[in-house]
Amino acid sequence: MDFALSAAAQGMLARLQAFLHHEVLPREAEYFAALRGGGDFRQWRQPAVMEQLKAKAKAAGLWNLFLPDSEHGAGLSTLDYAPLAEAMGWSFLLPEIFNCNAPDSGNMEVLHRYGSAEQKARWLTPLLAGEIRSGFAMTEPEVASSDATNIAATATIAGDEVICSGRKWWCSGLGHPNCRVLIFMGVSLPDAPRHQRHSMVLVPIDAPGVRIERMLPVFGGYDEPFGHGEVSFDSVRVPVANLIAGPGRGFEIAQGRLGPGRIHHCMRAIGAAERALDLLCKRASSRVAFGKPLVELGGNLDVIADARMQIEQARLLVLKTAWMIDRVGAKAAMSEISQIKVLAPNVACRVIDAAIQIHGGVGVSDDVPLTALYAYARVLRIADGPDEVHRALVGKLELRRHDDQRKVRS
Repeated sequence: MDFALSAAAQGMLARLQAFLHHEVLPREAEYFAALRGGGDFRQWRQPAVMEQLKAKAKAAGLWNLFLPDSEHGAGLSTLDYAPLAEAMGWSFLLPEIFNCNAPDSGNMEVLHRYGSAEQKARWLTPLLAGEIRSGFAMTEPEVASSDATNIAATATIAGDEVICSGRKWWCSGLGHPNCRVLIFMGVSLPDAPRHQRHSMVLVPIDAPGVRIERMLPVFGGYDEPFGHGEVSFDSVRVPVANLIAGPGRGFEIAQGRLGPGRIHHCMRAIGAAERALDLLCKRASSRVAFGKPLVELGGNLDVIADARMQIEQARLLVLKTAWMIDRVGAKAAMSEISQIKVLAPNVACRVIDAAIQIHGGVGVSDDVPLTALYAYARVLRIADGPDEVHRALVGKLELRRHDDQRKVRS
């Protein structure tokens, strides 16, 4: 295995890191100070500093880095993109600044791979330009959505229309003032095999019958200006041309969407862990208690060493997974994808928690970004598939591999 970056990716990573330290980190406080806060998403606004930084990033060629298509994106392989995603994990601002933020990046991938020419012209082009934002409406409050076959919302085909009905929640991006379209998943073919019943449909957010019920707080924060919301679809009628790839292909599209996206999330989680470790080391070296720097007290050197080793282990497994996706495809890397989905967020949680502990009271304040980083990492253990689901898949695939090897030996 060779995890070396291409020359293009090396240059892009160096430019991205310089942009992070010279342009973004000095203006983080300005961005967060401009947010209104609270659960009333109707009052949310995009801070001016974000649009300024987006313009600079686009001018610097640091735009749509996630998309492997060289016409619309950076043309990077999954392996080449992974370290860039890690660097973006250092700041909550970076993914949007480079037009690589979820759920828009996944939605753009869906439209790029499965969208019709009409769908691409209406929605993909402005998303690629960063002119609009989007949401992804899949999870439901009334069913255990960790088993996506439970999804009960409907996308009924009636002549030249699709009628979307149901209630969704944790719809990321729903509250953004520039959100214009949602990708809705619902049952279209109830009598088909269970993985061929659902469809994905493009629903304009201002379509009659779409009603945003509320924004959902995470550990008391609303993730302004994006938000994670609950939204009702009350017999929302859209043209049948809004079906993505045709009826019954929702699960196929979801799997195509989630494979690369899991690499993105995992590497950003590692980036968050790296920033937390950086803050931990600075605090432990500069803060004095009982006549000594904190780093010389108790087992704090062990804490630092453990954090470094865990980050390195997680990074290597994610890079291996990216390498496999590029060479044999996401389906052949199913076990590795599930492994990193468990490992990376858990490592980030442990490292960030250690950084909070070293910081003491300030660690749980907004003076440092540790609580926000922790919330992000902790949510990943649920949002991109619960740990338990991923562990179950890893175990099943491992038993299958064991049985195959036993048959060969016998």
